[in-house]
Amino acid sequence: MSSLMSSLSIAAVTRATRPSFLILAPLCVLLGASLAANQPITLHGLDVALVLLGGLLAHAGVNLLNEYDDFRSGLDLITRRTPFSGGSGALPEHPSAAPQVLMAALAMLVGLVAIGVYFLWLRGWPILIIGVSGVFLIIAYTRWLTRSPLGCLLAPGLGFGPIMVLGTLIALGGRVDETALIGAAVTLLLVSELLLINQFPDVEADRRIGRRHLPIVVGLPIASRWVAGLLLGAFALIALGRLYDLLPVNTWLAFLAFPAALWIALRLPKALKNEESLQKIMGVNVATLLTTLLLLAVGVWLA
Repeated sequence: MSSLMSSLSIAAVTRATRPSFLILAPLCVLLGASLAANQPITLHGLDVALVLLGGLLAHAGVNLLNEYDDFRSGLDLITRRTPFSGGSGALPEHPSAAPQVLMAALAMLVGLVAIGVYFLWLRGWPILIIGVSGVFLIIAYTRWLTRSPLGCLLAPGLGFGPIMVLGTLIALGGRVDETALIGAAVTLLLVSELLLINQFPDVEADRRIGRRHLPIVVGLPIASRWVAGLLLGAFALIALGRLYDLLPVNTWLAFLAFPAALWIALRLPKALKNEESLQKIMGVNVATLLTTLLLLAVGVWLA
């Protein structure tokens, strides 16, 4: 019986990390590494591997804390789960695994801090600023930042953009320049847009437990305009960066995903009351974000 419970706990912890979403962290690290590769520095395999591991630990850790806090608050018991929102459902199905999920989250934070200490020794104080900011966002997001519309909107983008992309660049020995700032800003807009649209199905459940994100405060029609603005704004930023010669010419590759982004912006306002259409748009949105980041990273790498 104990071995069965242990297996169930391991399965619940693994599921609570939301493995299918963890590809976002490697793509952000890839963009940061691509930026570093275009600077006069030498990339070391161990450093790249540690940065990648740190990115995965950070992403999995925030997912675990989010699952634990949503279970403890009762949100998991009233939310309507979709493939892109509402959590994994691991803890409502296996409540006894909650302590293990919390311990796994803390263990990942410890591992992340250990990697940060190594890069602090290697690169100095800039890593400390990025590291402290990242840990703060991981701990504060579900418990506090989801009570602030602006904090809830920007926190995910800040975590994956300026913190993860620029953190990778600095950890690998690079310096922050105009190209890096644009890459981080594009990531910020895309990831904030992703989390924003994924909040749409959860509005009623989130409101009941005291959250105050943008769809709750302004309503879905206006929030859908924010989605369009953030998504298309990311492509506008890439275009401006290229036109002013702040991004390499190959970053035009990212515009291969632009038709899908335009389709999302145009279709979303018409799909707010149609669950099936909304789910389709959310799926296309995930694919568009991941494709855009991949193409942007490849474009920078090929410079």
